[in-house]
Amino acid sequence: MNRTLLQAQLMYGDMGKSEKRVADWLFSHSGEILPYSISELASKCDSSEATIVRFSKRLGCSGYQELKIVLAQEHEKKVIAPHITDADDCYEIFEKICNDAYMSLERTKKTLSAEAMTKAARVISESRKIVLIGLGTSASVAEEASNKFLRAGCNSAAYSDTHMQLIAVSQLKPGDALIGISQSGSSKDIVEAMKIARSRGATTISITSKEKSPISRQSDIMLLTDTEETRHSALGLNSHMSRLVVIDALCYKIVYQNVARAFSVGEGEAELQSKRIIE
Repeated sequence: MNRTLLQAQLMYGDMGKSEKRVADWLFSHSGEILPYSISELASKCDSSEATIVRFSKRLGCSGYQELKIVLAQEHEKKVIAPHITDADDCYEIFEKICNDAYMSLERTKKTLSAEAMTKAARVISESRKIVLIGLGTSASVAEEASNKFLRAGCNSAAYSDTHMQLIAVSQLKPGDALIGISQSGSSKDIVEAMKIARSRGATTISITSKEKSPISRQSDIMLLTDTEETRHSALGLNSHMSRLVVIDALCYKIVYQNVARAFSVGEGEAELQSKRIIE
């Protein structure tokens, strides 16, 4: 893996137009060693020398000369283009999916609020009942999360049927929590269930990729994951993985908060029991 160009792909959305032209040129000439001076490269990219320097520093280099050295050192490492094509063999597709998943997790690290994570973990660990809801691929995330929370000592249940979701949320009370999982944040059934739960005094938590969406308006706590659309939408592995990692982080924290109380074990056994739960 050519880590420098992979990092450029990750940071591409934060670049200005002139820096993107530099990145695009490097992507299209990824198998080559840079033989050009900074002025020559600037000309080829329809950019400026200052932009080349700024681009190099964005990637962690002191300047263009260091960028040339880094790219030369990684010259023999295969560069994986960001898009899957019909010319790719199965292993090349695997590599691209791995790189895409890595970038999705890195973007989630930037968008996820540490304060919201802390609040969500506290609410879940202290709730009398936890209901999780999701549709489509989000339903499997909700089911996985429910299983993990149960093993952590929480009273949790997941529902993927819209009628059962409404029945479950209509029975929530203050001291309960509803976790709604929606990649788009616009699923009408999930939003309506969140609205009902909130009206009944339950705390609502959403896991979504859209900061400004209908579900956000019904959320007391919002956990924002990867905000970019998945490139390979037929599989949606990126968004699925980023949400599961958020669930895992919550579960680990809850285990260490609740394990002694949930399993009535002594302090000396708490850490051992927590490891058993996660395994």
